[in-house]
Amino acid sequence: MGGTIVKALDDLSLDVADGEFLALVGTSGSGKSTLLNLIGGLDQPSAGSLEVQGRDLARMSRDELSLHRRNTVGMIFQSFNLVPSMTAVENVALSLMFAGVPRAERDQRASALLETMGLGGRQRHRPKELSGGEQQRVAVARALANQPPLLLADEPTGNLDSRTSCEIMDLVRTLNERDGKTVILVTHDAALAAAYARRTVTLLDGNVISDTGAVLERA
Repeated sequence: MGGTIVKALDDLSLDVADGEFLALVGTSGSGKSTLLNLIGGLDQPSAGSLEVQGRDLARMSRDELSLHRRNTVGMIFQSFNLVPSMTAVENVALSLMFAGVPRAERDQRASALLETMGLGGRQRHRPKELSGGEQQRVAVARALANQPPLLLADEPTGNLDSRTSCEIMDLVRTLNERDGKTVILVTHDAALAAAYARRTVTLLDGNVISDTGAVLERA
């Protein structure tokens, strides 16, 4: 504002290994959501480099970033971000449509994903007809639709009660441990991070102030 420049991320350096479950924690304004948006290709850094799978997002064009968002990352948001007029299966199939998957195949894949989320009987329901936990399960299915190797979760339990929060986080942990998804979780809840993530990085004023563990090596 005016002549003031705020550095959302200030000389931050961080490595995340394939297959990690990493939690980013910090107070509001610490830069954790900004970092997640950069990794997801929603924003671009004003300086420096940001490599995901050996490709520098800072040098990508808009079209390349669009492909990155479609094929490399799946994003889960606090507010679910489902299309209100679409059913659960249509919401999941939407990302497959953008990927050019034929309709019959995308409907089949979307339906199968919802089955794995425990929503086999709720596929034709619209968001307003689903509970918060069910909506978040649809959002997780949508994030997984294009089989991305990287899952980004921005306060995914922020609108859920404690029991449902545990169910969603158990699901995310399974995706990491069973399916090998790399998970980066943004949360203000240190207890949640400690319970589920294998590594916690704390941010303050756009930089790392603590890191609970070295980068994991996976065979």
